[in-house]
Amino acid sequence: MINVIGYHTTKFGEQWNKSLFDLISEAIHGVIKEMKIDKEEINAVFFGNMLAGILENNVHGGSKISEILKTHVPMYRVEAACASGGLAFNLACQYLNANKNSTVLVVGGEKMTDYPTPKVITALSAAASGEEQEAGLTFPGLYAMLARIYLHTYGYTEEHLAAVSVKNHFHGTFNDKAQFQKEISIEDVLKSPYIADPLKVLDASPISDGASAILVTNNRHIAHRIDKKMTVLSSQAATDSISLSGRAYLDRLDSTVQAGNKAFSDAKLSPIDISVAEVHDCFSIAEILAMEDLGFFKKGEGGERMKNYETMFGKTNGLVVNTSGGLKASGHPVGATGVKQIGEVFLQLTQQAGKRQVKKIKYGLTHNVGGSGGTAVVNIFSS
Repeated sequence: MINVIGYHTTKFGEQWNKSLFDLISEAIHGVIKEMKIDKEEINAVFFGNMLAGILENNVHGGSKISEILKTHVPMYRVEAACASGGLAFNLACQYLNANKNSTVLVVGGEKMTDYPTPKVITALSAAASGEEQEAGLTFPGLYAMLARIYLHTYGYTEEHLAAVSVKNHFHGTFNDKAQFQKEISIEDVLKSPYIADPLKVLDASPISDGASAILVTNNRHIAHRIDKKMTVLSSQAATDSISLSGRAYLDRLDSTVQAGNKAFSDAKLSPIDISVAEVHDCFSIAEILAMEDLGFFKKGEGGERMKNYETMFGKTNGLVVNTSGGLKASGHPVGATGVKQIGEVFLQLTQQAGKRQVKKIKYGLTHNVGGSGGTAVVNIFSS
């Protein structure tokens, strides 16, 4: 049995006075201190990061973490674009399945705000295909194409997209680690400037700094001494064509469908069993697609059900989605996102989520996407 036994995150946002490894050190030492784990009990570290090699000319971050921890255990740096943190956790689970009585640290981090926005956008575009980059496409443009196809196919409007941002900003008001802690309205979203029609500034997640860390173990003696923990029922990853032109469909992400189906089958659960989920909302359309691709909504129903705020905290007795504020309000320091998602579900399932605590929950899910769907990781947990 694999258990998540601890979580710590920095605040997400513009961390001008901290470097990438200041943030990573804060997250690592935070979780070790809170869980009263001796660093000698950690057998390996999995580090999710996308941009340090491009923005900071540093691709050997694992060794820096070794320096921070003053340890010689194996360090694995994992890169899968915006799914780097989620895939780091997936690989950590595989490590634990192969190594009995082990404990690992999974940490994700990114430092993005120190650099000019055009440089960051170019760096993020490295997660797209060469052909898409040569055509001048950035991720707002790629997701705008998905949004335009979805709206046209199912007869929705930009208001349906805007409802996603309204919900997640509302959730962000309950999270003191979120980048944005202010409610917004449909009108606010619709009045914000277009970045790639039909997507606007308030349809998009921000450029962010931050780091998150979790401790994961299959050591029964360590797990036994921890009161608050959650069990990993499944961790599944899937891939798809990096280019939109290579996809069979453009109103869904097949990597999410594949990873989700495998996770539910492995966990022996169905979408109706899930009470809380963190899904990848890098743009408003991404959350709508995720909810359909994971089976929470039927195909084509996502727009209307989002506009009805069916997954908003305090307005439903069923599934609540992105209680952290999602990428949209909590922030999106790329390598940290997948780890923070797991940490948020950990807080929920261990009744530590404070003002945003969902009641009567047993199962939670996280969904982390790389690029425009080239990689997806879906994890399912129980209390």
